[in-house]
Amino acid sequence: MPALPSFLIKPLWTQFKALIPPKVDAHPLGCHKPRIPDRLVFDKLIQVLVLGAAYEKISDTTCSATTIRRRRDEWIHAGIFEQLEQIALESYDRIVGIDFEDLAVDGCIVKAPCGGEAAGRSPVDRGKQGTKRSLLVDGKGIPLGTVVAPANRHDSPLLRPTLEKLARFGFHLPPKITVHLDAGYDSTTTRDLLEELGCAGEVATQGIPSPIQVGKRWVVERTNSWHNRGFRKLAICTERRTTVINAFIALANSVIVIRRLIREAWLTHRWDARPLRCP
Repeated sequence: MPALPSFLIKPLWTQFKALIPPKVDAHPLGCHKPRIPDRLVFDKLIQVLVLGAAYEKISDTTCSATTIRRRRDEWIHAGIFEQLEQIALESYDRIVGIDFEDLAVDGCIVKAPCGGEAAGRSPVDRGKQGTKRSLLVDGKGIPLGTVVAPANRHDSPLLRPTLEKLARFGFHLPPKITVHLDAGYDSTTTRDLLEELGCAGEVATQGIPSPIQVGKRWVVERTNSWHNRGFRKLAICTERRTTVINAFIALANSVIVIRRLIREAWLTHRWDARPLRCP
């Protein structure tokens, strides 16, 4: 069974393939072994992301674990994962439209049993190693940017770099933006930051039960659930380098954005590879 359905993997691979730079054979005699096809390595990376399997577990006679890691690092160095995420967001904004007027930010702590650059003592897992993702979403839960930090970092200091992810959209932002935050951001520093950035804020007050003041913040919780339930690699982070973690997050965000784009455009658009049933 494939890790992703065909209506998702085909457009994802088509755009990913267009971003891969041509490979130049620098061997003086040109007698390298045949290069493993990029599509094969891409499918392996999708399996790693979705299933959370180790590279050695999914390697076989067609592609070794070393090849998967080496090709992954080549694509990270070329910035392909970030470009893919940016193209997916721009396509969604052009066809459906990103709701910039209502944004939500929240942190999510996951396990990091292998430690690494973005690992720290988790306050919710008996001091074990963990990683925190500070996630920014629009009014419909579309992931707009993620900041990775150790689990022992508080949410409040991560708010500025998370909101700065909006810079990827340039000047195409509405004049009025409302940021929805939970009680963990209830401080004068947060309100001063929102005022500095010219954003309105709806911050939950500490000590008041959250169901009374949920508002429009629930979409970020849903997107965090999409990350953890749909991508095992993000739920249990076994990567040690921040660049690799960011690459997998960007790939997961691309999948989420394309899936939402197909789901919402299914009722309004027609195309050759359109699924027969609404995803």
